Amino acid sequence: MTNASLSNPLRQKQLLKLFFFLSLLLSSVLLILKVENMLLSCLLAFVGSYLMEPIVNSFERTGLRRTYAITLTFVVVTIALGVLLTLSRSFLFQQVISLKSEFPQYIAGTRNFIDNFSTQFELFDGIISPQEITHHIEVTLFKWTSSIFEDLPKFLSQSLMTLFLAPFLTFFLLLDGKKLSRLLLTLVPNNYFELSLNLYSQINSQMGQFVRARLLEAALVGIIVGIGLKTFNFPYPFLLAFFALLTNLIPYLGPIIGFIPAIVIALAGQDPTYLLIVSCSIYAFAQVIDIVFIIPFVVAKIVDLHPVTVVIAILIGAQTMGIIGMLISIPMASVIKVTITNLYRHLIEFRP
Repeated sequence: MTNASLSNPLRQKQLLKLFFFLSLLLSSVLLILKVENMLLSCLLAFVGSYLMEPIVNSFERTGLRRTYAITLTFVVVTIALGVLLTLSRSFLFQQVISLKSEFPQYIAGTRNFIDNFSTQFELFDGIISPQEITHHIEVTLFKWTSSIFEDLPKFLSQSLMTLFLAPFLTFFLLLDGKKLSRLLLTLVPNNYFELSLNLYSQINSQMGQFVRARLLEAALVGIIVGIGLKTFNFPYPFLLAFFALLTNLIPYLGPIIGFIPAIVIALAGQDPTYLLIVSCSIYAFAQVIDIVFIIPFVVAKIVDLHPVTVVIAILIGAQTMGIIGMLISIPMASVIKVTITNLYRHLIEFRP
């Protein structure tokens, strides 16, 4: 039997393995995208696994079996979150109720401020009336506010499945994630096995560092905003700081979105000029610290993406999947870059 006749079945076997691997990968992606709440659950599961992995490894190094180490980590994290929610629940709940009741007052104050500003400077005289501007802003703010407060219970009720599914998937990823990865790698043809193994190692390491760095960055920004607003007795400092923390996870647009409630509250105060200066200074200081120190030393070195690439990725993510798309746009762009770079090197090195 000739070498050609032997290589033909071998080549067919490799192509069949590649077909099964790509089919399984594509099916998994479609499942995540099409099943309701699956994308958010998987996203939270990956974030949770990356955050808890170092703790699990620490317990495992003490001699505990991995199952016990994961269980102990879940117990510790659950107790910590329970204590945190217990201490902050009543306070935050009162803050939300108070803000909801006073928000019409803040909107009215914003309208009066814009009316006075437009009347004094006549910026839009002959082009568009100040009344049209203030009416449009007022309607937009009311719609945005009602959407937040009225849709929040509905959002929470719809997210119950996610709250149950995400911890289950996190536990599964921590327990069998490596086994599943090795099983998937066995489906890769031999010619691409080393490439796939390197890709998995690089992407897994990079994503873990990126998730931890982004959450640390957002937490630091929230802490700076909260301390600054509390120092100057700004209304709802901790609620605004928590909102700034969450929105800061959205690249570029997040800090602007997080600043909007503070502007509305400042404009309705007794001294809007002072409150605007205070809020602008605090949020600007937080962003300067973020841009100058946190992002360059914590985040940027991990993803290693050009700013233009980041902006394009965010726009594509926003257009395709909304806020979730914006959140995952940078890590997905980083994964694509690592994949293309390694694939190109592999093709060049093994070119006949």
